[in-house]
Amino acid sequence: MEYGFCNLSVVPVRKQPSSLSEMTSQLLFGEIFQIVRKQDEWLQIKIFFDGYEGWINQTQFKPISNETFIKLSNISPDLSTDLVQLLIDDTNKFVIPVLMGSSLPYLVNNSFYIEETKYIFEGQTVDKSKLKNRNNIAETAYMYLNAPYLWGGRSPFGIDCSGFTQMVFKINGMKLLRDASQQASCGDALSFPDEAQQGDLAFFENDEKKIIHVGIILGKSQVIHASGKVRIDKIDNRGIFNSELNNYTHTLKFIRKIL
Repeated sequence: MEYGFCNLSVVPVRKQPSSLSEMTSQLLFGEIFQIVRKQDEWLQIKIFFDGYEGWINQTQFKPISNETFIKLSNISPDLSTDLVQLLIDDTNKFVIPVLMGSSLPYLVNNSFYIEETKYIFEGQTVDKSKLKNRNNIAETAYMYLNAPYLWGGRSPFGIDCSGFTQMVFKINGMKLLRDASQQASCGDALSFPDEAQQGDLAFFENDEKKIIHVGIILGKSQVIHASGKVRIDKIDNRGIFNSELNNYTHTLKFIRKIL
């Protein structure tokens, strides 16, 4: 088995081994993965963080050893909390922009090593004393406000609904699966929507009763979610009400308690 490390700011993960194939997710700097197989210039990978599979171009990663992969998979890395910050590859002498939620393993005194490569980072990182805190979930979610919707996106410069919830919880020390339908299996279902608290996840269905959307409850009958952009809307027992459109845009399926 071969392994890799995302050494770029953001890398598209595609459904098929082609630049024309839809992007289904993204890798951010510092995330690690297994290489499942190779096809021409493409690699099918399995992402360690959420088990998601897809294809990346073979020029957009750094190979790492089995030993390094095991070590990285057994630590909780520091995470960047700046919308964008510069990371210096001090070994090869170039700069990499890294985005909020990027992983910075072994960060000590503003530097860390991945095998022989030394990186320097002087930006803000997660305050680990605030992990798994409902108020901090909301604070992190606000950081993504007005980020444009992008199918498969996981960054402040383009994000989808489940990428948004996954990244907010990642920054707060919790793992969610990648897609909304997968995230719906996490946590505990609430018996009544009125029991919802800030930080709970609300799931929404289509006419076929399939889960197609997810957002984060803010309290006071509000939900923050990625729809066109990351936005705050009203929510009730029926679903999400968009005051700009004067209409319900999403039908509530259920709410799950993650914390």
